[in-house]
Amino acid sequence: MTSTARLIDEAMELPVEERIRMVDSLLLTLNPADAGIEAAWVAVAERRLDDLLSGRVQGIPAEEVFEEARRLVAK
Repeated sequence: MTSTARLIDEAMELPVEERIRMVDSLLLTLNPADAGIEAAWVAVAERRLDDLLSGRVQGIPAEEVFEEARRLVAK
């Protein structure tokens, strides 16, 4: 058995949370995060949260969003 196959076998025995952490770590080595892009996404998320918390915008229940998406896909 190759060392890669052995690592995969060992990883498959880990709890799901640890496997998720491992996959995430490996993916980051293939596609490293860009600090500028990350900062921009954080700024957008913070602005949207502030809009919701302040009442400037109203959230839409997920079921309504999914229903609309299903309706649009069915067209």
